[in-house]
Amino acid sequence: MNEHRTRIRGQRAPHAAEAGPGERPAAAPLFTRTDATLGEFALRWVDPAADARLLHRWVTHPKAVFWLMQDCDLAAVEKESARIAADPFHDAFLGLHNGTPAFLMERYDPAHRELVGIHTAEPGDVGMHFLTAPTTTPVHGFTLAVLTTVMEMLFADPATRRVVVEPDARNTAVHALNEAVGFEVLRTVSLPAKDACLSTCTREKFLAARGDHR
Repeated sequence: MNEHRTRIRGQRAPHAAEAGPGERPAAAPLFTRTDATLGEFALRWVDPAADARLLHRWVTHPKAVFWLMQDCDLAAVEKESARIAADPFHDAFLGLHNGTPAFLMERYDPAHRELVGIHTAEPGDVGMHFLTAPTTTPVHGFTLAVLTTVMEMLFADPATRRVVVEPDARNTAVHALNEAVGFEVLRTVSLPAKDACLSTCTREKFLAARGDHR
């Protein structure tokens, strides 16, 4: 396993309920992780207006079919980002690789969003989505490094005990990645726009998958 170091500003990246738009300097990294092979990964808040064009290109790309925004125009993408920024139970972060935008991560409270009535959320549960940017020059191990960075950021909050995801049941590529970092599939569930593999990963499972047995 590659050696890496992790840094987070403050004890945790605050939820929207704790930091309003005026307190979110979008360009300031909230979390960084350095991979010995691939370099630095960082996450900052999404800026709904400034990042709209970039995110529109990502979420409407054929590669992002499972993100379910293929037909959205620029205004719709900006509106969705603004909605998330104003939501006390949902956050969006832009991921950087060596300073260049490279992925998107969303964090949500499954007791209030996405899985209400489907998953019985426990204290410390955090929901997550992630998307890597389209590229014509894929790098081996990059998406796994992105997912590892996302998981490390979520678990950098000591209150997080378990990460919950609901990827499309047809998305076999992400199922393999999830398994690699410690996720276990609980069951298939029917959501409004998809059938999904409800999966969870505890802090202990993630550390074991990384070979870290602290």
